[in-house]
Amino acid sequence: MQFELTKEYLVHLQELIEGDSHTEVKLLMDELHAADIAEIMDNLSIEEAKYVYLLLEGDIASDVLVEIPEDDRKRFLEVLPPEIIASQFIEHMDSDDAADVLGEMSEELKEKVLACIDDVEQAGDIASLLEYDEDTAGGLMAKELVLVNENWTVQTCLREIGKQAEDIDEIYYVYVVDDNNLLRGILSLKKLILNSTSTKISKIFNEDVISVTTSTPQEEVALILEKYDLVAIPVVDAVGRVMGRITFDDVVDVIREEAEKDYQMVSGIAGDVESNDRVWNLTKVRLPWLFIGLFGGILSAKVIGAHEGELGAFPILAAFIPLIGAMAGNIGVQSSSIVVQNLASGASDIEGAFSKLLKEFSVAFLTAFALAASIFCFSFFIYSDIRLTWAVSLSLFAVMIFASLFGTFIPLLLNRLKVDPALATGPFITTINDVLGLLVYFIIASMFFNI
Repeated sequence: MQFELTKEYLVHLQELIEGDSHTEVKLLMDELHAADIAEIMDNLSIEEAKYVYLLLEGDIASDVLVEIPEDDRKRFLEVLPPEIIASQFIEHMDSDDAADVLGEMSEELKEKVLACIDDVEQAGDIASLLEYDEDTAGGLMAKELVLVNENWTVQTCLREIGKQAEDIDEIYYVYVVDDNNLLRGILSLKKLILNSTSTKISKIFNEDVISVTTSTPQEEVALILEKYDLVAIPVVDAVGRVMGRITFDDVVDVIREEAEKDYQMVSGIAGDVESNDRVWNLTKVRLPWLFIGLFGGILSAKVIGAHEGELGAFPILAAFIPLIGAMAGNIGVQSSSIVVQNLASGASDIEGAFSKLLKEFSVAFLTAFALAASIFCFSFFIYSDIRLTWAVSLSLFAVMIFASLFGTFIPLLLNRLKVDPALATGPFITTINDVLGLLVYFIIASMFFNI
């Protein structure tokens, strides 16, 4: 049954902690999943959360450590001796999770914890993972996987799988290698069962295996797993030797992180931040885009000031300035968001660029025509000025067409230049389209009012 954290449950738990009823608290935690315990701890004070956490043991303690927020995890680890961190937590983790946790520590604490790990091979695996960039397949992978040699028989293979499986929670695939540990293919458990024990693995494995290298960007890894519906993928080095595997749960984290980063960019935040970051960190990632917005506002003011005479002679023109600016920004953001979404899913930005522009132009034409016709009717019946009606309607139509094409082209261009296309959305597109929209409006208005 899915756990639901209620206020009553939290109050009851806090009362037990205050009364130092560790047996009752431990019984409550024993019934829960690691993610549920992490959720509870996030709603407790730091001391209460520490009390709960120190009652956990073995695998559940290590699983909770991975689930709790990074800042809370750092605070827990800072007050614990290195030998406790190593024996009670790190030694119970998969190598990729252990590397993630150690990667957040200071160099001094990291070295002490590694030195306290009893299993030298495990310590070596974790240390090797720490050498990879965290945004690559090498930084994502775990060392735990099942490998069999192509020269083994089915009987030998089954025996070796049994030994290797002791350190692995889930066996998704069995990978086949040669004597040099080069990846040769993948082995089906079904074929292991159906073939005789004397059959050579080289005769029954499938050579069609998809892999990534240790330097493959994590976003590309996520796209490959999604495209081929894989639950795990092997990681090889530059010459094809198997180094580890990446499972779908690690990729889910990558997808979430990328979505959060893109959303922040769309919102005008120039860095990866969390709500619990320091005030200065939150401020400095917002300021760059806000300065762009400020600069755009100054340009808009200059454009309006340059046409002060027209506005003085025909004040009614000022009434439609917010409309033109808002529609230009909105249609631009819509177009750029759709293109960014397509690019994020792996769509080509070269072969399909022209078709994207053509399609977006068609959509923009229809929407611009519908909205321009609506404002035409509104302006004609409300203001009864045919010049104003035509000026506003044509301006809106032209601005929406331009903003839509601009919002489509800029993300494609940025992606071509190897710049994150998410930068094209939000304040960037809105600011530029606001300024250019006003210019178009005043140019068209001057034509109809003979200014």
